[in-house]
Amino acid sequence: MNPNVVGIGGIFFRAQDPKKLAAWYEEHLGVARSDSSQPWESSQGILVFAPFKKDSNYFPAEQALMVNFRVQKMDELLAELAAKGVRIDEKRQDESYGRFAWIYDIEGNKIELWEPL
Repeated sequence: MNPNVVGIGGIFFRAQDPKKLAAWYEEHLGVARSDSSQPWESSQGILVFAPFKKDSNYFPAEQALMVNFRVQKMDELLAELAAKGVRIDEKRQDESYGRFAWIYDIEGNKIELWEPL
């Protein structure tokens, strides 16, 4: 694994009723909802476990799920990936909890990269 990728930051998948399914996972398995004031946290940091509506456009409709990798040195990693010919989405997102970028694997699956603050 690339040394700039330090873990998984989230698992996102489609559901018929995202709120109901997230509540089930929280009740039965202790996995905190992404909108919870107490996010699910492991020794590696928080991991967002988020069912999305079936018609969400956050990731491509033909893609059942999207993995979010927690990374360090986002700009360096993106430069390295670009040099290797990896498809990189032009979109960037800066939030109070970190920076986001997206890349695509060789089958066209969208992957989210997150550099926490």
